[in-house]
Amino acid sequence: MSKSIFELVDQLPQGGLTITLLKSLDFVVPGQWENIVGFENTIRKVTGETDEDLIQQIGERAVWLFNDKSQGYQNALWLYQTVDATDGALGAAALANKVGEKVSFLGFLNKITPNPEKAQALDLSIKLVAELVAFCQINGIPGDSIGDFVASLGDYSGESLMRMAALVCFDGLIPLGPNFVLKSLDFLENLTPKELEQNGTFSKIKPLIPGNGAAGQLDFIGQSLDSVKGWMTGFVSDRGLTPEKVIGHLRGFMEVSEDKLDYLAAFIDMSTNYYEHTGIQTLAHRLIERAVAEI
Repeated sequence: MSKSIFELVDQLPQGGLTITLLKSLDFVVPGQWENIVGFENTIRKVTGETDEDLIQQIGERAVWLFNDKSQGYQNALWLYQTVDATDGALGAAALANKVGEKVSFLGFLNKITPNPEKAQALDLSIKLVAELVAFCQINGIPGDSIGDFVASLGDYSGESLMRMAALVCFDGLIPLGPNFVLKSLDFLENLTPKELEQNGTFSKIKPLIPGNGAAGQLDFIGQSLDSVKGWMTGFVSDRGLTPEKVIGHLRGFMEVSEDKLDYLAAFIDMSTNYYEHTGIQTLAHRLIERAVAEI
């Protein structure tokens, strides 16, 4: 890795569009997420410690654990970073497709860019699998432990719960509507392994996705999404979430038109890195907790 975990946490932004978007979801998970920045500050927040020597020991142990390649922390970071980097390209492709629809002489763009709805459904599904595999990497369990992941969702809190809330709202409700889970499952059922291999995000992270080849990995992605269907639909219904409600909270800082939701989803993909941001915070949190337990 080019940067240590303490550098990554120290360099997290305190403001900007990603932070503003995440803060707009406080109504979804009230009081769950605080944008904690700085490695030493994170140690203090997580542990409640004030003893400087002990804080130093915890930090050193956390850095050592992150640097140990026999652990899964670096793989988890890579997953969080990669799905965010590649969905920027997805957003650009989706916008190009929409421009091709609206402007007749640019109609050729429709032929060379993916169908936005299909691409968004696949993006949601792959991001979910990245979350599942990252969870397994962080906890040192096999990457195909779907049951353990689903069971853990009931205990998600803080930055991890905020990440799932953002996934549901920004990658589910806004681009795909209230039935985003069923719609995504339908798309996956009709997707071929060859089409999956053409997806930029999948092509990057496929070495870490369980399954024997693209066909097996496509099955695993479908199983993963189907397994969290109950949690996601319950999350939406328990909070009374709708695309309109989410957009209403975005209108506090950006102009959003009801008939431009496909553009909005693409813009969010291109302009934010909420997966990486909250993923780094999750990694720091887990590393610090483990370091404290070991010390």
